[in-house]
Amino acid sequence: MIYSDERKERLKALEERAMRELGMSRPDVADRDRLRGVFAGSTGHLRRIKEREGRKNNIVLIVLIAAMLRLMHWLITGDLFM
Repeated sequence: MIYSDERKERLKALEERAMRELGMSRPDVADRDRLRGVFAGSTGHLRRIKEREGRKNNIVLIVLIAAMLRLMHWLITGDLFM
């Protein structure tokens, strides 16, 4: 191959062989997925921000339900205010 770097390939093969001999393997994709979010969850300020976002979503949901109930009452009775 024209654009092949044989030195890098030899170094990579040597590194992989050394890691296998030491019992260390390269991290798999599953390990990366397992570790994703662990560090963010361990910090207090990021955890509090996520909790606040969840509460805001609940408040918005309650307001939307109240608005839908008001609209349903208006459609059924024709009277907007009780």
